[in-house]
Amino acid sequence: MAHRRLTLLYDGSCPFCRREVEWLRKRDRQQRLAAEDISAAEFDPTQYGLTADAVSRALHAITPDGTVVMGMEAVRQAYATVGLGWLLAPTRWPVLRPLFEAGYRLFARYRIPAGNLLPGTCRDREACGGRHEHTDRRPRKVRS
Repeated sequence: MAHRRLTLLYDGSCPFCRREVEWLRKRDRQQRLAAEDISAAEFDPTQYGLTADAVSRALHAITPDGTVVMGMEAVRQAYATVGLGWLLAPTRWPVLRPLFEAGYRLFARYRIPAGNLLPGTCRDREACGGRHEHTDRRPRKVRS
C-alpha cells in the first residue's frame, strides 16, 4: 500500500461530508488519502492535539509531517492529494479567497441540518430532528 500523504478528519454524521469523502476516495488512485470519521465512537481528537469541539466545527487535515490544517485549506490539500488541486485553484486567488473562506465557514456551521434535508440522507429519526426519510413520507391526497 502507498504511503499516506494526508489524513482527513471528517464528520461522518454529515451527509455532505460523507459524500465528499466517498467522491475523493474514488479518485484517489494512488491511495494517498486517509480519512477518519470524527463521529465514530472510537475517534480520539487528542491524538492530534485537538478537541472534539474544534474538529466538529471544521474539516481538519493532518499532513505527513503532523501539521494540522483546517477549513478551506484542508479541502484544498485533500483535492491536491488526489490530483484535483487545479479544481480549487481559484479558492487561493487573493480576490476570491475571502469569499471562499467565508462560504466554507457558513457551510460548516449549517452542514448537518442542510444535509439532512437531502432525500435519502437521514440515518435515524433523532439525528434528523424527528423526521425520518422512509417512515415520514405520506401519500398525497389526489383531488378529483
